[in-house]
Amino acid sequence: MDGNGKRTDATVLLVDDTAAGRYAMGALLRRAGHQVVAAATGNEALVELDARLRRGTLPDVALVDVELSDMNGFDLCRRIKARPHMAGLPVVHFSVSAVSPADRCRGLEAGGEAYLAVPAEPEEIDAVVRAAVRSARLRADDQALARRLTLLSETIVTIQAARNLQELADAAANGTARLTGGPAAVFFLGPDDELYRALSRDRTSLALPDEGAHRAVAGLLRRLTRGQSGVRITTVPAPLWPAGFFRPGMEHDARLALILTQEGKASVCLATPTRGMRRVNPEEETLVARLAQATAYAAEPLLMYQVERHVALTLQHSFLPQPHRLPELPGIDVAVRYVPASQQTEIGGDFYAALRTDDGVLVAVGDVVGHSLDAATVMVEIRHALRAYCVDESDPAVLAERLDKMLRYYHPGVTTTVCLALIDPATGRTRIANAGHIPPLIIRDTGTADYAKAAGPLLGIGLPHPAPTELFLEAGDRLLMVTDGLIETRGTDLSASMEHLRAAAVGALPGLDALCDTLLDCFGHEREDDIALLALRLG
Repeated sequence: MDGNGKRTDATVLLVDDTAAGRYAMGALLRRAGHQVVAAATGNEALVELDARLRRGTLPDVALVDVELSDMNGFDLCRRIKARPHMAGLPVVHFSVSAVSPADRCRGLEAGGEAYLAVPAEPEEIDAVVRAAVRSARLRADDQALARRLTLLSETIVTIQAARNLQELADAAANGTARLTGGPAAVFFLGPDDELYRALSRDRTSLALPDEGAHRAVAGLLRRLTRGQSGVRITTVPAPLWPAGFFRPGMEHDARLALILTQEGKASVCLATPTRGMRRVNPEEETLVARLAQATAYAAEPLLMYQVERHVALTLQHSFLPQPHRLPELPGIDVAVRYVPASQQTEIGGDFYAALRTDDGVLVAVGDVVGHSLDAATVMVEIRHALRAYCVDESDPAVLAERLDKMLRYYHPGVTTTVCLALIDPATGRTRIANAGHIPPLIIRDTGTADYAKAAGPLLGIGLPHPAPTELFLEAGDRLLMVTDGLIETRGTDLSASMEHLRAAAVGALPGLDALCDTLLDCFGHEREDDIALLALRLG
């Protein structure tokens, strides 16, 4: 009987080396409703099983005579159980003569499920065959469920490690495909109506459905999750579900597992193809529902991080003057760049400044230690404080002391690196105060480059700052200031990275923009930290 209590018939591999035995047992099994595949020897049975395995039509049970001409039934059972993908095939031994308890034990030890003494009543033979098939199917179902639970656990670990929404969507799509054994698509609809989507790797084409299809999915998600709580599983028939998400250009009904994130601001959808009257697998749908819940939980902090990252990035862009909006600096040409960290990384507190003072031009590059909105907020305060202080004081060391005091007073525990340089355009006199930052690189018009010998404690720890380092720039010389996000790489010594930066700067084409672009091309792709960069030259 199946799970609904209905009687089910089986395909039986009957192995008997006597023609009369095969005929009699085969007739009995066929009368009971079974299909029979007959084999006269153990080797003939193995060849038949191999052929059926390739076609995907293995029998449901093997009924094996213990006394075969080429091998005994126990050896045949062992060889069947040892073959890949055949270990789950149930084997029932039967014998006319070998019916002692020892024989029955040998059959069980060989891996058989039952042992029949024949002749036996037809009802008993039928019952034993059906019981062996039923037990094998239950074991197979249990093993499949265990495999799916393992896959679910592995997928949940993967989605919890996702660094952004796209990685999360990819992991959820591949996990859904592994659970269901077919293609899958995953969608996140954020609070700003931005749709993130991913297709499982097993999809046969890289061509994605067009934007119209994605807009249709977004509209469906908005309607289907309105007022929802918990996981909802529903079917959306084609053509309401757009074509091409599961197989290129093909329409499918879609089985959707839908859930809102905890705050209800975004929806998660795990989609798999289905046929209109396909029997629903309750265990499979329960696992997909669990995966949908885990995906929604994992999406929550990523959505919050994305909002915070957007705010921090907006702060950076709002308060860092763009290159075309730098103030007029008489006698000095300046170029700046700001590149945010890669999407997987939080925005930091990197900044630059170029300011007019009564004693020349003050430039600065700095980095608030830490990331996210807090670091960006402190960065804004430092820039505003620097602008205010330099109205009546331009000495870089004094400015560093004042910034240090302000930071300790309003943000105890926060530290910042900064490099300040005051340049007199008329004479080229340059005074540098460095608070724990990468020192400026002086690129001479003669084709050499050296770092200024300027060092001091970082801001926020209350240590005194040394007098400024003094040097002179000649016409055509360039001064370069960068944050460590440009060159710092895990596992690489900073001094080696600084030497690579010096060599790249020497090899760059003349001009400030060319210098900045060369350095970003060399170092600035998918960095783990923000990059702030300022270059100047006497006009």
